[in-house]
Amino acid sequence: MGKLRQVASLAASMAALLASSVMAVAQVPAKSVVLVHGAFADGSSWHKVIPELERAGLKVIAVQNALQSLENDVATTGRAIRDAEGPVVLVGHSYGGIVITEAGNDPKVKSLVYVAAYAPDSGEAQSNIASRYPQLESRAEYIRDEEGFLRISDVGIAKYFAADLPPAEQRLVAAVQGRLHSRALATPVVRAAWRDKPTFMAVAVKDAIIPPQLQKDQVERSRATSIEVQSSHVAMLSFPAKISELIIRAAK
Repeated sequence: MGKLRQVASLAASMAALLASSVMAVAQVPAKSVVLVHGAFADGSSWHKVIPELERAGLKVIAVQNALQSLENDVATTGRAIRDAEGPVVLVGHSYGGIVITEAGNDPKVKSLVYVAAYAPDSGEAQSNIASRYPQLESRAEYIRDEEGFLRISDVGIAKYFAADLPPAEQRLVAAVQGRLHSRALATPVVRAAWRDKPTFMAVAVKDAIIPPQLQKDQVERSRATSIEVQSSHVAMLSFPAKISELIIRAAK
């Protein structure tokens, strides 16, 4: 009986030590941030946020996704996570929120940040989410080519996509926008990482691309820590300090 008590005591001690180690890892502040741009954008959309994150001591990788398929963009983002020093905060804007919802299942990812972004549940595609809300008038400015790629007209960029930016910045956004293939919007997420990891969301109150109510409903569904910014769709360009603060909070 004495030996049994010793074995039981040793097992209990080892279990306590393991639990303590797991908790310690969970409490380690993030080392890196991986930024995932949305449709009609590229990695330069984070250029105002990157310096703020670096000043906070975080290493930053801005992904350059091809926007040809969700699977490919998740794989590209996964390579960036692999190359980053962990733990990682994974951030997505707009369509990039769909990408991080899948790519965020990587064990190196500590937390997720959605910036005026879609946050689908497991088995959901962007088209499923959008169908529940009235179509915005900005859709009239979407241009689809014969291969199925979408872009937004210069008028649409100025009037809807980046309405609160100065004209010079609007022209820059229009010039660097990426073309999104429509199939990416119909591809469902397999497993929603926000169900298992700390999640933060920035709701763009003046968004004319993704309905603000949709964003607010996602906050409630995911029980995310959230902020609201009086921003157009490109909150990281019009309110970079507030978005940076949210990402830094997620890193801690």
